[in-house]
Amino acid sequence: MAMQAGFRRETKVDVIVVGAGFGGLYALHKLRSLGYQVEVLEAGSGVGGTWYWNRYPGARCDVESLEYSYSFSESLQQDWEWPERFSGQADILRYANHVADRFDLRRDIHFNTRVVSAIYQGSSNQWKITTDTGECFSARFCVMATGNLSLPRVPNFKGLRAFKGQWYHTGQWPKHKVDFTGLRVGVIGTGSSAIQLIPVVAKEAKELTVFQRTANFSLPSGNSPLDRDFVKNFKSRYAAHRLEAERTPFGIAGHPPPTQFSREATPEEREQAYKARWGTGGNIAFLYAYKDLLTDKEANEIASEFVRQQIRKTVKDPAVAELLAPKDHYIGTKRLCLDSGYYETFNHSHVHLVDVKTHPIEEITETGIRTSHRDYRLDAIIFATGFDAMTGALLDIDIRVEQGPSLREHWAHGPTTYLGIFIAGFPNLFMITGPGSPSVKSNMIAAIEQHVDWIHDLLARIQSTGVNTVEATPEAESAWVNHVNDVANGTLYPLTNSWYTGSNIPGKPRVFMPYVAGLDKYRDHCAQLARAAYPGLKCSSPSAVNH
Repeated sequence: MAMQAGFRRETKVDVIVVGAGFGGLYALHKLRSLGYQVEVLEAGSGVGGTWYWNRYPGARCDVESLEYSYSFSESLQQDWEWPERFSGQADILRYANHVADRFDLRRDIHFNTRVVSAIYQGSSNQWKITTDTGECFSARFCVMATGNLSLPRVPNFKGLRAFKGQWYHTGQWPKHKVDFTGLRVGVIGTGSSAIQLIPVVAKEAKELTVFQRTANFSLPSGNSPLDRDFVKNFKSRYAAHRLEAERTPFGIAGHPPPTQFSREATPEEREQAYKARWGTGGNIAFLYAYKDLLTDKEANEIASEFVRQQIRKTVKDPAVAELLAPKDHYIGTKRLCLDSGYYETFNHSHVHLVDVKTHPIEEITETGIRTSHRDYRLDAIIFATGFDAMTGALLDIDIRVEQGPSLREHWAHGPTTYLGIFIAGFPNLFMITGPGSPSVKSNMIAAIEQHVDWIHDLLARIQSTGVNTVEATPEAESAWVNHVNDVANGTLYPLTNSWYTGSNIPGKPRVFMPYVAGLDKYRDHCAQLARAAYPGLKCSSPSAVNH
């Protein structure tokens, strides 16, 4: 019999996971253990998620390598060797590929497959997932491991198509080496990606012009090769380190929580405390100087001014130093960056800083960038313009319930979730590190493992009780959103325009999205819910009996 026109073959599985970054890889490995048939759909040609796409020069993690790694396998922890204290993109991607091979994950991953829609059909209790390749999948459960920083903010400058040079986005960097030797290069943006990239590109470029709208705080990373004896000792106590990390807000060991308020210290003591943390590496140590650094404006201003003074001491041109010294937000309320020689780079005669608040970019021309002040001739442009964070990758997919609202409609006024895992009205749909969870305000891999383990345990319970569907109640979602907001409003975070609030995307609802009470408190809350048989979740059996 001939196949009917328009017929699409449907692959039926138990679980579809969207994304093959660290969240998707661990979800695949963990959910297999329940006997489920799990398939992963990945837009890229390889695993690694953000570390697959962000290949720009200087890309590096700001969590130490021995912490930014999986803890679920002791043999993996012991066998893998990290070369540096803060790993570069290439090493992290190598690690992700090693994990995929070690646990035989590739056989269930569909690469070069971008999900365009996920529609829940209540009559069959199935999620129907379609892709840009025309494939169709059917699964009882759908796990969104789409990542928090995975939808680049694509440049929308007038005249971009007219530019005769090459242009790049840090979040969509080509796989091949890009050589800027002898070129006039422009970088738009001074966020984390740009701060990592600029010192590296400056070493090659004939001339580098940085177009800055908002200055950001950055600390010297103190990155270095890992000492073998240090690693050996660390690995001998890996289990203890992981246990300690679980009891911390950031999911990272080695940083005792502060015991003193800033006002309880003398000015000299505060100066010494910040000096001791400057250059030692890691942003947590700095933010952990005092208990009130992220809750008290005066305490924060003291810390902010300390960093500004370091910038003024480092950058020789006073005018440039003042432009690089942030004055419009509290330190730590935007991503606190780590760098390797960022501020020092502006002491080179071939590196220039343009303040686009004073002289806005008007258009991209055939030969470069035109601001309201002058034309800049460029051979290459790098857009370090960030991401539609937290929600962008989810809303890029048409997620909806048949004969019900779409996710975009449900989130029209900002994301609402229960635990950052569930969305009320969307049965059998799970998010890994979604908005309303600690996610980007913690060690992402620690947060990922906690989420996946908790989802695994819930699904194991579902298996044993014959439950057919699970979803958050509207009341539980509303209560959780209120709690997330209450916690955030007790801090300085919501006072700053940042991608944490969606302020970098025109028209996006301004909502502070991460849960900032800490991964430790979140972990305890989730464990308590599990012990109490998951209040806030509506579970339905095939006979439609709720319990």
